Amino acid sequence: MSTDLSPDLSQAIRTALLTGDKRAKVKATRALVRNWRRGELATGFSAEMPDHPAWPEGLEVLSPGQMPKRGKGGSAKNRLALWHSLAHIEFVAIDLALDIVGRFGGEMGKDFVADFLGVAADEAMHFAIIERHLASMGAQYGDLPVHAGLWQAAQETAHDVGARLAVVPMVLEARGLDVTPATLERVKAQGDSRGAAILQRILDDEIRHVAAGARHFAAFCRENGKTAEIHWKSLVKRHFRGVLKPPFNDSARLAAGLPREFYAGIA
Repeated sequence: MSTDLSPDLSQAIRTALLTGDKRAKVKATRALVRNWRRGELATGFSAEMPDHPAWPEGLEVLSPGQMPKRGKGGSAKNRLALWHSLAHIEFVAIDLALDIVGRFGGEMGKDFVADFLGVAADEAMHFAIIERHLASMGAQYGDLPVHAGLWQAAQETAHDVGARLAVVPMVLEARGLDVTPATLERVKAQGDSRGAAILQRILDDEIRHVAAGARHFAAFCRENGKTAEIHWKSLVKRHFRGVLKPPFNDSARLAAGLPREFYAGIA
């Protein structure tokens, strides 16, 4: 009797999550998404997801409250701090997208798996192009301290796919829709056309990412007999540690399937 010892999707995801080297994590993520799309990686969920992914050796991780304040001016120091912060957001976003597939893909089905593997591939690409932009400034990811707030949201919601969808794509990623346009204009005003193009690409992709979260959250609520708006507000109140702050990019949020009725009342 022969035994198939080839890894399944969850094992490949676990390996990528536990890869700390930044370039190796990007490479592992792209490879597993490509292999799954080609049918070379079985859709199986035999492996448990780690409580925390591996991050680059030597990365200084602080609590959100310990992080130095980032200036908004156009000095080299402020520009570096901005792009380093964006690199960290995108790096952790790779782990968030991989984890939601590995942790909840078995219960949510193939469309969910396909959508969030696509998100993981996008986030890996975003990180890679930001890293190249940092390199043009003579810097790299890991030069400045970072905080673990994004991954704390994953730990808060590790037990419930509804809570994960409500908080990560529908709050944290949706916040990116609000703040990125102003950042893009500031970067453009500094004469950084390449940086502005990167931010525009990320903004366009993030609308699709938030839309995927909203779509699967709505499906989850239908299947469990819940009203999406009411359940979302309940989960955000229970599991999101921050506050929803205006101004909101209502048009981008609406394009992503997040009507104002969802969030305006609890902002």
